[in-house]
Amino acid sequence: MSTNTVSVPHGEVLRSGANRTPDAVAAACLSRPRPFGLGRNAPPTATSVHQPAVLRRHPHLVRWSDVETDLDLLIDRAIAAIAEGEPIEDAILGHYVHIASLVRAVSFREGKLLEQAVERLAKANPNVLVLTQSLKLPLVKAAMEAVSGNDWNSLEGVKLDCEAPAKGSYTPDLIVVNRARHTAYILDLKRSLASYGDTSRLEELKVKMMAAAMVLPDWLYKTQKRLMVDAVEVAIVDGASRPSDHASGVWALSEIDDLLEIDGVAACMAELRRRFGQRVQQLLEAEALKALDLHRVPMAGTADMTAPTRPRINLNGPSRSFEEDRAARALDDDADRDEPGSDEASDAARDDDEPAPVFVRVGFARRRSH
Repeated sequence: MSTNTVSVPHGEVLRSGANRTPDAVAAACLSRPRPFGLGRNAPPTATSVHQPAVLRRHPHLVRWSDVETDLDLLIDRAIAAIAEGEPIEDAILGHYVHIASLVRAVSFREGKLLEQAVERLAKANPNVLVLTQSLKLPLVKAAMEAVSGNDWNSLEGVKLDCEAPAKGSYTPDLIVVNRARHTAYILDLKRSLASYGDTSRLEELKVKMMAAAMVLPDWLYKTQKRLMVDAVEVAIVDGASRPSDHASGVWALSEIDDLLEIDGVAACMAELRRRFGQRVQQLLEAEALKALDLHRVPMAGTADMTAPTRPRINLNGPSRSFEEDRAARALDDDADRDEPGSDEASDAARDDDEPAPVFVRVGFARRRSH
């Protein structure tokens, strides 16, 4: 008994346009912008014509009211996880360590929240399958060498064995499979790409994603119940929705409707981030007030409390400002003038208040003699 699979010999090009007419292939390529990838949905040439975004429509739709309960629950869980974090004492941050801990937790939890939200919203398209668990893809040596030493366009359709010798692995945030198109998407969701601007990390990430894309068809067939695809595309999704660069595989979160082929996903994600941001800011504000000791409110019958001020530091005298000290001395002088024979007493009292001069040596640092 023989089994027909999508496995092909090492390096063979997948014929993505099989069983399609030229008109059908052209229509599919022009239907929407594509992520940077391998196979039939690679980026069109410069002569291709794209439809304006306002005219782009998909057969599936999701509204915030349809998913509000589920997404609010995801926000609640993320906020609870952020608040439950127990910071480690830090001598530098002191009692502000709780704020720093919250900020670090927000960066991690926001990324997870975006992944969970995309998974939930993708259910509006029955043709889309989202994989989220056990996504460790091998970085096959041949794939890494091919991606590093060749132009990516020349590798279109190349498929490698996922069990070939590998050097490390890559775990994407999501793998989205469109079963109607027989296309898989490797998605890496970032809350923001701002920190990648002046580093080589973004290019290194792209190399790993492309190398993983070359083994993904074989990996899907062997690990996901013989799930077959004949095209793989990769996309780095920027949660901050800065200007995208589709030719380099960078997509704004506001364009995710086209990846999932569902209208309304981007609007739902924007509302999700807005609500999450409000909850995070409330959490940070409360923690900041605690750190500044401003969370206490005056009790009934007590004197009005004023905001605490920084204590004055006077290294050579009583803890009062120069202006207060000068005003106090002026009052003392006036009182002394009204009392005859009190000059000597006031001078003695003033001498007691004033600190004795301290000798301070100033110079270059010297080695101490033992």
